[in-house]
Amino acid sequence: MKYKVMVGLEMHCEISETNTKVFSGAANQYTDKPNVNIRPVDMAFPGTLPVVNKEAVRKSLMASMILGCKQPEYIYFERKNYYYPDLPKGFQITQETKPAPIGIYGKLKFECNGEEKEVRVNNLHLEEDAASSDHMARTSKINYNRAGVPLLELVTEPDIRSADEAVAFLETMRSIYQYAGISEADSKKGQIRCDVNVSLMDASKDESNPENWGTKIEIKNVNSFGGVRDAINYEIERQTDLIESGEYDKMEQQTRRWDEESGTTIFMRSKVDAIDYKYFVEPNIPKIKLSQDWLEQIRKEIPKLANERKETYINEYGISNYDATILVKEKPVADFYEEAIKLGADPKSASNWITTNLLGSLNKLELTINDITLTPEMLASLIKLVEDKEISSKQAKEVFAECLTSGKTPKVVVKEKGMMQMSDTSEIVRIANEVLDENPDVIEQYKKGRTNVVDFLVGQIMKKTRGTANPTIARSTMAEEIEKR
Repeated sequence: MKYKVMVGLEMHCEISETNTKVFSGAANQYTDKPNVNIRPVDMAFPGTLPVVNKEAVRKSLMASMILGCKQPEYIYFERKNYYYPDLPKGFQITQETKPAPIGIYGKLKFECNGEEKEVRVNNLHLEEDAASSDHMARTSKINYNRAGVPLLELVTEPDIRSADEAVAFLETMRSIYQYAGISEADSKKGQIRCDVNVSLMDASKDESNPENWGTKIEIKNVNSFGGVRDAINYEIERQTDLIESGEYDKMEQQTRRWDEESGTTIFMRSKVDAIDYKYFVEPNIPKIKLSQDWLEQIRKEIPKLANERKETYINEYGISNYDATILVKEKPVADFYEEAIKLGADPKSASNWITTNLLGSLNKLELTINDITLTPEMLASLIKLVEDKEISSKQAKEVFAECLTSGKTPKVVVKEKGMMQMSDTSEIVRIANEVLDENPDVIEQYKKGRTNVVDFLVGQIMKKTRGTANPTIARSTMAEEIEKR
């Protein structure tokens, strides 16, 4: 490559796993009704004061510990005096790098295309989310339900070298947030958003010298991981064209937005610096001392993360590395898998059903595992029906598809479709002889040494029983009965 790619991320994730917002007692939850989860504090009524949500701080500190960040002795909140039209008070309460955010100087190791990567984390800080806007032709509507939702922002160093690495980093972070109980991290609900900083530099130059880096371009509020990949790749191509046309050096730092429809980045404004935000310490929130005992308690409460579960699946359940990676990618899927095992499902069978049939169906239907009525109990029941030879593997796939869309249990579907496997030997003997009576020429072929005709005869049994005859019993019975002729 002629140019090195330098990518830094600012990942915003709503802390959804708290009862209330970060500075008020309003409910921290999504609703279809606009402007119901609000309190006077959220609306900046005169005389109201913010009160810090301890649980939001706890979950933020846990995230910083997982990333190996340094936690401060005190944390401060600050005002960002850059006008916010979607916050009633006009400014955002946040944390700047100084004097003390939730965590600084961490790192994250992750896998991308089979290689281990490491990205440095500059800082992790807690702030309030803004309201959501609904823009129409001539006006806009503001929904303040989101205003004040705790928002955890992670800022990386420019260590990422491709769009694939950026997405792998974000997916790993989403997994951490989910497994640690910090957030659902559902991009469809707008719980994850990302600002992307992209620049290019001559590949022959030393990247350790910041003076060799190209002009930094910020892409604001990319709302999906696919959008992050496409935005970075587009920006690489755009900046490459500028370099080769001699226009790159003339370009100033700027903020652009990703336009999903056109697949392009669009200029918004010249890049603002920290000085433009006019940070100063929030006068209504005193500095908060973090006791070592509390920090130690939080550290002990960190649950099993994706990699730990993956090792369990490989070492204890005998699952392949590839399948285990798929199972732990999203916590709801891993939880579904583990619950099915607890209910008696064979680990390897459950893994095959989830990675092949379930996730394939969800992808096709554009749904998540939280959107469906199929339960771990239903999957365990289906696997048991196959193991007990009450239905065939082929029938099980049909039952699965019906359970997924209807919410009916496997046993109900099997009964309704008349699929229960026939294992009554006397009935299969009767049908086998009926088939032989109908095919005397095939018997002659068998006696002349063409033993493969048994496959045809067994197929006739399966046809007459609409696929419900136990295939093993059908084959052995037919072999016995044809020998008697």
